[in-house]
Amino acid sequence: MASSIFTPEASLLLVVDIQERLWLHIANREQVRDRSAIMIQGAHLLGVPVIVSEQYPKGLSPTIAAVNEVRPPEAGQCSKMAFGCLADPPLARMVEESARRQLVICGIETHVCVLQTALDALQRGFTVGVVADAVGSRDEANRQFGLARMRDAGAVILTSEMILFEWMRTAQHPAFKSVSALVK
Repeated sequence: MASSIFTPEASLLLVVDIQERLWLHIANREQVRDRSAIMIQGAHLLGVPVIVSEQYPKGLSPTIAAVNEVRPPEAGQCSKMAFGCLADPPLARMVEESARRQLVICGIETHVCVLQTALDALQRGFTVGVVADAVGSRDEANRQFGLARMRDAGAVILTSEMILFEWMRTAQHPAFKSVSALVK
């Protein structure tokens, strides 16, 4: 299992497929929406690049408004047909070109697109963190089994507060008050 500390300089936040037609069926959808929005805002405050993926948006709708409203203008966005983000060549290229080797993932569905993204990233040598309170599935069993499989494969299972405070490392960080306000 990866034991390195996640840093803003090495991290990339990947927001996976939080799209209306998918999101409406997610068991913990409000939590996924809210915690993913916090992750996006926190990443932006801490200088962590953000990439948003969309699974076949023509058929599954675009990213939900709550995510789009907080997405920084410089955030990357890419449509995909593959379930795993890194199995889609343009999206994989965006991730590789970031030169970030710590991939922090939130989104849906935990046991399909998030899982396959994490497994592919681990195979490519990334340190992978999965934000447990910002991922969801249609039912809790699939979410739990997806998280367990990712942990067993070597991913670090985090919460949104864990990773945001790990990225800051100290209460003296210039963004401490702003990030703290996000999680309250």
